[in-house]
Amino acid sequence: MLLHLAAEFDLQRDVGPWLAERGWAAALDTSENSSALHVVNVERNGKIIYTWKHLYMFERDLRIISCSVNSERTLLAVSFRQYTEEERVSRLLQSVSKYLTLLIEIHPINNVRVLKAVDSCVRVQFLYPVEGRNTSTESRLLLVSEDKYIEQFDICVAVEEHKVVIQNSGQLPRARVADDLIWAQWDMTEQRLFYIVPKESRCTLKCVQFYPDGSFNSILESHLDISVTDTRVKLVNFGYDDCQDQDVTSTSLNLRVFTSKAGGLCVCCSLASDIPDVIIYSIYFLHKGYSKTFTVSLERTASHQLKEVAFLNLDYYVAAYLPGQFLHLLNIQHPDLLCYSLFLTGEDARIDTLQNGSIQSPLMSTILDGCIGRIYAVSISDSALLEFLQKSKRDSERLAALHCALLCVRSTADLEMKIICWISENLSTCHSFDPIQEFIVASLYSRMCSETHNLDKLLPYTSLLDWIGVIPGAVCTTDIISLPVLEFQNSKGFWEKLNSNLESVKYAEPHLHYHSNVLRREWQNLSEEQKEERRTTTYLRNIFENAKKVLSHLDTWDSEERLVPLFQEEDYQQQLLMGLMVAQLKDHLMRHLQYVGKKKIDQIVLDYVANLLNLVHRIMKEVWKRYRLHSCIFCFDERGSAAEFAVFHIMSRILEATNGMCMPLPPGFHTLHLGLGVRCLPLHTLLHYIDNGVLHLTETCVRKLLKDLDDTEKNEKLKFSIVTRLPEALGQKVRQFWNHPINANLIARKYVKLLLEKLGSRQCSRPISERRPVPVEFLPLNYLTNMLAEIENQGVHPYEKQDHVNVRFVEEAALKHTMMLLGLKYS
Repeated sequence: MLLHLAAEFDLQRDVGPWLAERGWAAALDTSENSSALHVVNVERNGKIIYTWKHLYMFERDLRIISCSVNSERTLLAVSFRQYTEEERVSRLLQSVSKYLTLLIEIHPINNVRVLKAVDSCVRVQFLYPVEGRNTSTESRLLLVSEDKYIEQFDICVAVEEHKVVIQNSGQLPRARVADDLIWAQWDMTEQRLFYIVPKESRCTLKCVQFYPDGSFNSILESHLDISVTDTRVKLVNFGYDDCQDQDVTSTSLNLRVFTSKAGGLCVCCSLASDIPDVIIYSIYFLHKGYSKTFTVSLERTASHQLKEVAFLNLDYYVAAYLPGQFLHLLNIQHPDLLCYSLFLTGEDARIDTLQNGSIQSPLMSTILDGCIGRIYAVSISDSALLEFLQKSKRDSERLAALHCALLCVRSTADLEMKIICWISENLSTCHSFDPIQEFIVASLYSRMCSETHNLDKLLPYTSLLDWIGVIPGAVCTTDIISLPVLEFQNSKGFWEKLNSNLESVKYAEPHLHYHSNVLRREWQNLSEEQKEERRTTTYLRNIFENAKKVLSHLDTWDSEERLVPLFQEEDYQQQLLMGLMVAQLKDHLMRHLQYVGKKKIDQIVLDYVANLLNLVHRIMKEVWKRYRLHSCIFCFDERGSAAEFAVFHIMSRILEATNGMCMPLPPGFHTLHLGLGVRCLPLHTLLHYIDNGVLHLTETCVRKLLKDLDDTEKNEKLKFSIVTRLPEALGQKVRQFWNHPINANLIARKYVKLLLEKLGSRQCSRPISERRPVPVEFLPLNYLTNMLAEIENQGVHPYEKQDHVNVRFVEEAALKHTMMLLGLKYS
């Protein structure tokens, strides 16, 4: 079961023993007793109000409709049904109101004031504008009527002889908050009222924000294309009826508004369907400017099981849950790609211990089961999520589970290790995405975006540009909707974040995310030395300084001895890419985070690139441990094991993944990769990998190979194949470590070629004296050496760092090669 429930409050467990001790065990029987123990409200401070004789005792059993206590616990507001219609008729009480709403002083029990005596149902809710407030002389109460209006009462209290009494002697001051509503929802945590008023063929969602000073104002308005046929008022989070009295009809408005910490605002609504066994529900992502409507055909139906779809707020996700049928987790932060939402059926969709009805989400990540009076803290189970990831066969499910594990579930080293293990086993089974890319990008996004506001809109969260797949079991349609209108000044917190999200939508949000296209072009240009030399020199100095900062920053994180032999050498190309990424990411953030100081942005960028390198090292470390490799594997006289070949394959996929997104690799990666390739691959495959850029020739690895391997026929062939493929600059550094005629011949040829290229159009002015004490009687060689010597005398020397490579070296190499071809011995 993907969702884990932990009971935070249970009437039977937490209240039952207390009642039993006092001889009131009969209240625990919920089968026939309409006044039995049940939850009627949950306040902002977490206090749970249930029906029993604790705060106030009525003379007879009554049907409690709604109840609320102020934060000081000095006032109790309660609405209840005095008589049913049948009782009024039988007792000739037609003139007596059906419902009564009272305000009661409970410190100690004293005055009772009637707020409403009407025939329509009324609900009450005290405001808790300041969390943790201890004492106050004012309380404010919302009164919500079935007659489609909401009022706020202002109540002043005073302390008299250790009693708290209501000061207002006459009518309590009141203010009209909303009119003509057909639906309302109370957000107890943020003290917000959402409500809907019908407007022509559409509905308008409005929001009123209440403030600590007692004021309130309408802060949001959004038009929704929702058709409402049942105009009876439906209320959410204004107290909770027990499940026996819930009246769920096909035309009632099943709608919830959920907010997220990141400024997400969603309207979840299930719509009536004319087709039997078909469920239709819509999620309006108001912070994104579009909605998604899902149509689900039910596999099996039982009339006694089918209830309306329950919507749950899990912060990063909203969940649509139909017991016994499906559980749909929809990603609020990134709802554009369906592959980041989880649609579960069967056993995967079951939420253990929940009844089939009366499921509500009064608080974020909280579920109230009204049938049994139990409140649960709900979270996504990392073990169940990992199990689902491992058994999934569809790429959409794998992507959704992978992102959920990395972005939503609190990541631990153990969970990360298991995910890396899964990735290493499924590199070839994921066809529509690269799991290594997704792991790196999603992990970076998760680690970095908590640091700075709006960073989540600027950093990439996926390697995918789009997703053309479908979700099996649900048909989805997407519609563009109008953005909500906000009216607020100097408001912080949620409204500021929501406004930022709306601004991002207006300015084409996808284009705000950092992309590697420009980085790739610049890296290729610099690698090929296509820039002007003067500009490049200054520019490169800054680039490599950036890379040096990243590596020194990374060193402060990991003081342990590294299991994998990385970060032990310099890598020009990777340091160039590191430095370029720092420069370009810094420019990108500076354009969009102008309110953040340069020092802070510098730190963010260094953290991002260092984290990237650390993630690659983390993958390598887990793979190294899994296959039990040693830190030193560069012994080229032995063939690689099956474990080494598996690691080589994973490293090739890491290289492919990072190349695809133009990401730098830790220095030493290419050396390690090449070393494994030499040990594991046959020569023709090794050379094919080198020629196609999969393996990169590095100075460290080639030097060791030339020095350590003896000159057997097989090794000579390997060395010669490697040496002939070396870039010129690298070749000059490492060829000297192979003392062999073949290598000497290569060096001589290169030297002659370079000298003649340097000569250009210049001609030899005169022959010079022979340099050998005994001249070689071979006129073509004499002429060549004399000409080369003259060029050297003019100050041209391509191999300045290798003094032994000169005309004399060329002459001897030529003679040795000729004698070898003639089968003669050279002395």
